[in-house]
Amino acid sequence: MSLALYMDVHIPHAITHGMRRKGIDVLTAQDDGADELEDEALLNRASSLNRVLFTFDRDFLRDTSLLQQADKEFAGVITIRSKRVSLQRCLGDLQLVCEVFEPEELANRVFYLPL
Repeated sequence: MSLALYMDVHIPHAITHGMRRKGIDVLTAQDDGADELEDEALLNRASSLNRVLFTFDRDFLRDTSLLQQADKEFAGVITIRSKRVSLQRCLGDLQLVCEVFEPEELANRVFYLPL
């Protein structure tokens, strides 16, 4: 099974559209009607759909750390260390992660881009 992404509300449309053009299974919080959810509920929603959450929101790092400490499961989070990463680099690295990793390999983890 290939990795499916769940895009946080703040992810630029260019990234979402770019990933879709590359054939990656992407669902946005907006498309899912979840754009008003708090962070924890959004992470739970992504996990219930077996989708790894892609976000720029640093608050998710705190949330995932608390989940890890409590041994609570989540589907995984991918985030970017620096917003100075070019669009092309972001798309390329994100595509590579989606094509190389299986969902269970990112479960309960935070994965950082760029590679």
